[in-house]
Amino acid sequence: MTIRDDIILEDTTLRDGEQAPGIAMSRDKKLTMLAALVDAGVRWIEVGIPKMGGEELEYVRDALRFSDRARLVAWNRGIRDDVAFSLELGYNAVHIGLPTSDIHLDASVSKTREWVTQKAADLIKFAKDRGAFVSISAEDMGRTEPAFLQHYAGVVAEAGADRLRLSDTVGVLSPEGYHERVTMVRRAADVDLQCHCHNDYGLAVANTLAGLKAGARYFHVCVNSMGERAGMPDLAQMVMALKHLYGADTGVNTTKLTGLSQLLDKLTGVRSEPWRPVVGDNVFAHESGIHSNGILKSGSSFEPMPPEEVGGTRRIVIGKHTGRAAIQHVLAGEGVDADPDLLQACLGAVREASIGRGGEIAPAELVAIYGNLRNAAPAEVV
Repeated sequence: MTIRDDIILEDTTLRDGEQAPGIAMSRDKKLTMLAALVDAGVRWIEVGIPKMGGEELEYVRDALRFSDRARLVAWNRGIRDDVAFSLELGYNAVHIGLPTSDIHLDASVSKTREWVTQKAADLIKFAKDRGAFVSISAEDMGRTEPAFLQHYAGVVAEAGADRLRLSDTVGVLSPEGYHERVTMVRRAADVDLQCHCHNDYGLAVANTLAGLKAGARYFHVCVNSMGERAGMPDLAQMVMALKHLYGADTGVNTTKLTGLSQLLDKLTGVRSEPWRPVVGDNVFAHESGIHSNGILKSGSSFEPMPPEEVGGTRRIVIGKHTGRAAIQHVLAGEGVDADPDLLQACLGAVREASIGRGGEIAPAELVAIYGNLRNAAPAEVV
C-alpha cells in the first residue's frame, strides 16, 4: 500500500519531547518553540498537559493564541476531570491516554481490560458531546494481545473517536511488526490511526514510515528526536524522507528545519550531535579529499539534498583527511592565491596539526600554516 495523500504530521516536542529526563522548559521558552513550529508550517501540535497546573497551565492558556493558525491538542490522563479541564480552558482537540497491554494495565493503573474499554467509551462520549476532536491511545500496543487490540479499536471507533493513537510506548516493534499492527487494526475498525513510535532500538522513523505505508493517517514527531528514553521520530528526518523517498508533502517549510533544531538546542541547553541527519552540523560538511573534490565540482556528488533546502550551510572542513583541492579552495576563500608547488607541503603540515589537536583546522590557521611555508620557500624552492 502506498502512503495516503492526506497524512497529517503532528509535533509533540512540547509534550512528549519535553518529558525527556532532565528537560524542563519555562513558559516563555515553550511559547518561543511553539511560535517557531507554527511559523515553520506545522499545523497540528500537541502543546502540553493542562492538568499539570502551575507554569505549565499558564503556558497552555497562552498557547491558545496560536489556535487560529494550528490545531492545538491538549494531552490528558484517562480521567474525566482532566478532559473537562482542557475543554473548559478552550481546547477543542483533546488526547486521552489509556493503556491496553496487560503489563501496563496491571503495573500502571491496576485495572482490567473491561475497565479500560468502558473508560475509553465513556470519555470519548463525554468529549464528543462537547464538540471536541477526540484522540485516544492504545498505549503499549506493541505488547497488547492482538485480538484485544482489535476489540479495543472497535470500541473506540463505535464510541465516536476521531482517531486512535497506536503507541509503541517502549519501542519494541520492528518496522514489519508495526506495519502488521496498523494493518490488523485498520481491518478491525473504521477509525483514523496515528503512529506514535519510540526510538529505543533506533527504529522510530522506520516504524512510523511503516505505519504510514500500512494506512495510518496521522503521525507524531519531535524536533531533534527529543523524548523519553531514546526519544521519538525526528521532525526533520520524517519531513525529508517523506518528501524525497515517498513523494509525500507534510506542509512543513523545509528551509526552517535547521533553524528549529538549533532553536531547541538553545532553549534546552542540549546540543544535538553533529552527525544528526538533515540538520546536524556535519551533514553538509566535507573533509575527505575525495568527497571535498567531488563537492567542489557538483553538490549532488556527495549530498542527497542541497543544504539550502533545509536551511543548512555547506562547509569544506580542513583536517586530517583533507585533500589539496580543499586546501586551495579554502585559501582562495581567505583571499590567498596558493602556489600549487606548496600545496603538498601544506597538506602534510595540516595533517600533522590536525592529528595533534584531534580536530579540524580553522581557515585562519590554514592561512598561517601556508604563510609559514611560503615564507620559507624562497630558500628552498627556485
